[in-house]
Amino acid sequence: MSKEEVVLLDFWASPFCLKVKIALDEKGVAHEGREEDLFGGKSELLLKSNPIYQKVPVFLHNGKPVCESTNIVGYIDETWPSPPLLPPCPYGRARDRFWADFIDKKVFDAGNKIWKTKGEQLEVAKKDFIEILKQLEGALGQKDYFGADSFGFVDIIAIPFTSWFYAYEKYGSFKVEDHCPKLSAWMKRCMERESVAKLLPDPEKVYEFVIMFRKMNGIE
Repeated sequence: MSKEEVVLLDFWASPFCLKVKIALDEKGVAHEGREEDLFGGKSELLLKSNPIYQKVPVFLHNGKPVCESTNIVGYIDETWPSPPLLPPCPYGRARDRFWADFIDKKVFDAGNKIWKTKGEQLEVAKKDFIEILKQLEGALGQKDYFGADSFGFVDIIAIPFTSWFYAYEKYGSFKVEDHCPKLSAWMKRCMERESVAKLLPDPEKVYEFVIMFRKMNGIE
């Protein structure tokens, strides 16, 4: 059997790309990462592989492109079924997909409003972001992970976004831990996993990236 070609079109600070990298690591699947220059000029391969959105991540499996990060994680889980990321029962899988969708739609956009706004708008953005995290904390409940006792699908979808939390805290003058202690404990638990610890970017570097991005967008 010929060797599989597994390529990820990547950007280091993207939490969406990070989901894919963690999923691959959890499955023990080796891949080639190709860093995209999202500001200086996207590659022809990216534009050709994801012509609709023209954004990373793009996952290329034997030359066939798969787009949208959570969709890619689902594809990885089906293609390399062991160890499974989603629960065995239909209800568990439906529940996990619901929370993955919630995280994708809410967390990053709400957090980014914190560093994009000032004054009264910033206070509203901060309140909205904390409320979303509290809803997530409610979903976590008393469990160690979103998938109960073991690190799974929802954890992989959620943990990458936490690398941006330090930037949100700096601009919003708050601490996630003060508002969501259980979620903070979950974050620390996830950081004990090798796949997360070695792949999550340094929050300080993400913060520096946000400072640069603000300047690029004339927010300073």
